[in-house]
Amino acid sequence: MRLVLQGAGSLASAVFDGVLAQGHVVVSVVAPAGDRLLADAAARGVACHASGGCLAPAAIPDATDLIVNAGGRAYIPARARERARHGAIGFHPSLLPRHRGRDAIKWTLYLRDAVTGGTVYWMDERIDGGPIAAQAWCHVRPDDDPRSLWVRDLRPIGVALLLQVIGDVERGVIARVEQDDALATWEPPFGAASL
Repeated sequence: MRLVLQGAGSLASAVFDGVLAQGHVVVSVVAPAGDRLLADAAARGVACHASGGCLAPAAIPDATDLIVNAGGRAYIPARARERARHGAIGFHPSLLPRHRGRDAIKWTLYLRDAVTGGTVYWMDERIDGGPIAAQAWCHVRPDDDPRSLWVRDLRPIGVALLLQVIGDVERGVIARVEQDDALATWEPPFGAASL
């Protein structure tokens, strides 16, 4: 498949390596300026775009099959999603619809959830609200902090689920389970919260 990878950090780099190992073609990479994903992509001859808050439709080449958001915080508008044959998927480090919003891991720990996980979902106009493509769960340990939970469980879940869903889409297996908004929670950025 022909993919556009938008993301940042270790999750995006691991997904980049994984999709190439699976034989997919990354036609474009979009990441914040200075992110190692841009350097990795440039070293492999992949078109790179430094982007901040919004993924421009022009960053999506013709004949793109799927946009993959791996740890990126840039908004992907409908006009950009429509340029890809299958739209866009993203990873969120919670069991959606719980903990929608940018600081899901911190809220998981603050609210003392015993179980969390990750979700790959189909991106739409709602923040973290699109149909679910795949989920996996993990336990939260009493001594966890955001980094330990991310490194030990959530990042590996994110890589595995994104690669699984990309493979499923390639085979024509497209899961879309609507989120139950009655069960949804949304928390503000953690630093903005009055705790």
